Amino acid sequence: MRSAKLQRDSHAALFLRFLAAAFLLSLFCVYAQDSSGDNSTLRTDRPEISLTVRNSAGEAITTAGTVKLLHDGVPAGDAGLSHGRAFFGSLPFGDYTLVVEATGYKSTQKDVNLSVAMRYEVDANLQKEGVDSGEAARAKPLLAPKAKEALDKSLKALSADKLSEAEKYVAAAVQLAPSHPDVLYVQGVLFLKKRNWVQAQSALEKASQMDPTNGRVFSALGMALADQGKYDEAIGPLEKSLHLDTGTWETHWALGKAYYQRQQYDQALKTSQLALTESNGKAPQIELLVAQSLTAVGKYEDAAQTLRDFLKRYGDRPEAPTARRWLDGLANNGKIRPN
Repeated sequence: MRSAKLQRDSHAALFLRFLAAAFLLSLFCVYAQDSSGDNSTLRTDRPEISLTVRNSAGEAITTAGTVKLLHDGVPAGDAGLSHGRAFFGSLPFGDYTLVVEATGYKSTQKDVNLSVAMRYEVDANLQKEGVDSGEAARAKPLLAPKAKEALDKSLKALSADKLSEAEKYVAAAVQLAPSHPDVLYVQGVLFLKKRNWVQAQSALEKASQMDPTNGRVFSALGMALADQGKYDEAIGPLEKSLHLDTGTWETHWALGKAYYQRQQYDQALKTSQLALTESNGKAPQIELLVAQSLTAVGKYEDAAQTLRDFLKRYGDRPEAPTARRWLDGLANNGKIRPN
């Protein structure tokens, strides 16, 4: 009987060791997987970081921004934010710091240790510039009567393309209210008209930080970025402008160009066609962007017809030689039927 008891005790001990081993194995499996549990977190050969940048409401931000990656304090790369996301792949193991900066937000940083070959989903929450935690953005300050008068006159001059007159009134408004978001906005538009893209970007970024609900400011900021060829950064402000209000045909045109440069051709086609319709003939050159987008999505005959229509109506415009060259290219490459 004692032998049987010893045998039962031995079996019980083996069973307990088996349960303990199974429990440790289950813990390892949970640790080795990313917490989101979707297919994007399957093990890879080397670690990856997928960063999502959110505002205080928990939504992915749409403004332009950059992320700098540091490995043990040494710069290891950087990336622009696209719809609040950035990605770093094929990284060595070790300790990393993500430094996040976005227009209109206070910068922040996140530390992460890469010890397993997997995708690490990292969230960074940003706080608005000039806004205390948990408080709403401060109300826009009122303009003094003289400053408002100068601002109104500058807007009237800008709408009439009287740039020298507009510059005089903008200077007066800036002297009276240099930090007012409306003044900064009009100053930025003046810089845009004068093709001073960098100065326009600076003024409009300040305006967007002070008045984050003004769709016109984000539209102009996106245009200033697009005009510098910063298409990745331009998409966020332009999309936010459309989210805040209906936008303008200029907004859609700039966004269409940015989408095209980002190789988002379906969106480029849809947005450029909308810009062309809304412009009511004010900017015929939008048709060239439509033709480019049609070509990119494989609608070669439609692209050729768009170019033919452009040449028929606007054969004397500076863009006409470009349209002819593109049309000849479609024919020479066998993309369209010969006439």
